[in-house]
Amino acid sequence: MTYTRKNHRSKQGFTRYHFLIVFWGIVTVLFGVKMIFPEWTSLQIERWSHPSYNLSAHSQDSVTLQSRKVDSLLLAPRHNPIWLTQDGKPVKNRVTSVPTFDDAFPDLNDVQLATASKVGIQSCQNREEATRHGSKLVYIGDSPYYIVKPLAHSIPYLVPRAATLLEEISRSFLDSLTTKGIPFHKLVVTSVLRTEEDVQRLRQHNGNASENSCHRFGTTFDISYNHYFVCRILRFLPKSRPGL
Repeated sequence: MTYTRKNHRSKQGFTRYHFLIVFWGIVTVLFGVKMIFPEWTSLQIERWSHPSYNLSAHSQDSVTLQSRKVDSLLLAPRHNPIWLTQDGKPVKNRVTSVPTFDDAFPDLNDVQLATASKVGIQSCQNREEATRHGSKLVYIGDSPYYIVKPLAHSIPYLVPRAATLLEEISRSFLDSLTTKGIPFHKLVVTSVLRTEEDVQRLRQHNGNASENSCHRFGTTFDISYNHYFVCRILRFLPKSRPGL
């Protein structure tokens, strides 16, 4: 009788139990691939979602690949800096020199322009036209991490990925000051989104302003390198009572 049952099971072949094992095994492998290679996985999903998607052309698009790489870094969990040592003393890091301008910012205006025109909005003739892109822009005029100076030739709007980058730069700057024992100084944003009319007005009294400005696409912002907003700590003392 026992032999008969075993022989009957062996003749069943691929059972429901085997199917579940194979199914969950495939799911586990795919999940592991997605966690290890997130950029490659996103690329494959986009290819399957769009039948006309050209993988060879996309793989050569350095702007898209770099944008995805930066997005993945900005969306990653942010690690808080270490403020105190094990003894409870403030951690202070040494102030080191910075690279030269050419080394720190090797991309010239033509490279920035190619990227801005691809990942940003379409350039706007005037500010009224810029309001029509409201669903693609975010307001950056109010932030606890930086200050936007009064703007004469631009408006405080950016595409979401540029706004995220600005916030990350500003937060990292404050963290760096704290770890070095330097009082809080907020970065000052001096220029943001410009319309075609803003560019023309600016060029009337600023010869260095480019007619093909990257600011027209909502991807570019300027930060002052020699002016900062000093954050002062206000201490409220209790009022003294008469006769004391």
